Parts: sequence; C-alpha cells; structure tokens
Amino acid sequence: MLLLVFYFASWFALLLTATVFFGRRGSQPVSPPAALPRISILIAARNEEATIGRCLQAIRMLDYPPELLEVLLGNDGSVDQTDAVARAAMQGYAGSFRLIFITDNLGTARGKANVLAHLAHTATTDIFCITDADIAVPATWLTGLLAHLHPGVGSVTGLTLVTGPRLFHRLQGLDWLLSLGLVQVVTDLGRPVTAMGNNMLVTRTAYEATGGYENLPFSVTEDFELFKALLRQGYGYRNLFRPEVLAESLPMYTWRELLHQRRRWLRGVEQLPGWLQICLLLYGSFYPALLAMALAAGPGVALGLWAAKMGVQGLLAAKCFRAVGRRPPLELLPIFELYTLAMTTGLLLFRLLPLQFEWKGRRYQ
Repeated sequence: MLLLVFYFASWFALLLTATVFFGRRGSQPVSPPAALPRISILIAARNEEATIGRCLQAIRMLDYPPELLEVLLGNDGSVDQTDAVARAAMQGYAGSFRLIFITDNLGTARGKANVLAHLAHTATTDIFCITDADIAVPATWLTGLLAHLHPGVGSVTGLTLVTGPRLFHRLQGLDWLLSLGLVQVVTDLGRPVTAMGNNMLVTRTAYEATGGYENLPFSVTEDFELFKALLRQGYGYRNLFRPEVLAESLPMYTWRELLHQRRRWLRGVEQLPGWLQICLLLYGSFYPALLAMALAAGPGVALGLWAAKMGVQGLLAAKCFRAVGRRPPLELLPIFELYTLAMTTGLLLFRLLPLQFEWKGRRYQ
C-alpha cells in the first residue's frame, strides 16, 4: 500500500510540475534578417497521391517570396499518381519546383532518410526546411522558424497538431499535443529530447557537419538520429511551441495504422536517456497502478485518483492548446482516458510480441 501511495504521489508530482513549468521558458524570436535568405523545402513522398496536393498548396500559400524558394519533392518509388498530382498542384508556381525520383541508396540511408539525403545533395541553398507529404504548414512557417535561428543554432523545430473531423482524429490531436507539451517542458529545462522531421529547419553547415543521412546509422526515426548527430557536433537547437510554426497533420484513419505509427516512434523513445525513460514509464503505468489501488483500497479511492488525473491533464491540455491559439477540447477528456488505455495496451502487446510494423509500405522488425 505504501508503494502505491508513493507511486501516485510521484505521478501527480511529475504531471503537476510539467503543468506549472509549461510555457515559462522558451526561445525568444529575433527580428528576421533584412535580406531574406534562399531556402530549400525538402519533402519525401511515397504513395502520397491523396495527401501531396494539400501539402503543396500550403507551400504555395507561404508568406515568403517564392523566388527565394526551391521546393524539392523526392518520389520514393511511388506506385500511385503522386508525381502527377504534385506536378498539377505546382503548375505555374512562381518559385522553383523539382520532382526527383529516388532510385538508389546513398551510404547507410534507407527509406525517408535516403530521400532526404538525395534532396540535400540536390539543394542549392544554405537552409533546409523539412516537412512531410501529409502536413499542411502555416503561411508564417518559414519566417517563424527563421526568427529563432540564432548564431550557433543548427536546427529549429516547430510542432504539429493532428486534425480531422471525427472523434478518433480529435483524440489523436489531443494525445499528440499533450505529448509535445511534455517534450517542450523537458526541452525548456535544458534537456534536449528530439526534433520532428515533419516541421524542422536545419542549416546546411550543421547538416553536412554530421556527414549527412548517408553516413548516419539507419533508423526509422531519422529525425531523432539527425538531432543526436547535431548535438554531438556541438550545435544548438530550438524547439518551438508557438502558433506561427504550428502545422496541421492528417490523422491515422484506423487503429492498425495508429499502432504501427506509434510503434515506429517508440524506436526513438527507446534511445532516450535512462532518466527520461523512467519518467515515461512512470507516466505510462498509471492504469496498472490504478487497478492495484482499486484492489487494495477500494473502487472509491481509485475513482478519485482517476478524476484527479483528468483534472490535472485538463489543466495541461488547456495550456498547450491556448499556447498555439486553439480551443482546448476539454470535453474529450473522459473518453480520452479510454483511448489512452486502449493505446497503452495495444503498444505494450506490440512491443512484447515479435511483430513487424509497417511504414510507408515497408516492413521493419
């Protein structure tokens, strides 16, 4: 019983600390340069005919001189109409647009990392901004990232919000922004965690100092691998939780797709520092501990703890959503508990069983 009391005291202390510290620090923007730099936008695509048009339309709406942009789209062996949809979406574009077909591997790079390695070699600018085919960036995306590119900084990372009309989509959005809020707290406390490869600026100098993706160990979380390499080279970083760099991501449409996506992300989690993995284990083991508390102290105590969890998570969710100018969906909190329980159970089984997961039509162990 004492062990359970200590567990829940630690759990609530962890979440309350994150809630209190969220937004207290963060990178402060500087004035954009008088002469805006040329920028290369790098996008990897594999069988994205349903999403690439939305992505490229958002690129065309950027509040940035198109003549200073080159948009490089790497077609990674697509067997659908990705290339035709992309060409149609960019017809008449005032900037530079190139569709590059990826047919070979560079060094150790595979998958998305290989596409980005090819695009980095093709790029003609000193600043790379990376996004994904299922992402729609805001008009202020580039100026928002550039405003935090201080001397010595190698990467600037924005954030994404999963959006969609259905309840399942909205639950993913709540889940993801809460997770990014926790990441932001750790980052603002001076503990580098990760970068996001669907909303990321990297300088050419910093990227090339790592040797590029063709010289990095292959990982299905290629953005995390690059981020670690940038840190090893001594480059600074900025992780932003601001509305001007908030991109919108399409959701996963089935539980199967969602579990495969999150299993891939767990590969990055498994490489985090031990102290952070312990914190995540503490945070993610709430429900088994709650069941043990119900058996030890009765359902009334367990229900009280569950209600307290929803209350504290609601406070954090409200701060996260308001920080990016969105209405917090607090009405979803009760059903979000069931979503979280299902997700935790599914990922635990996925992790323990010798199952392969799929990513862009390819299988990984």
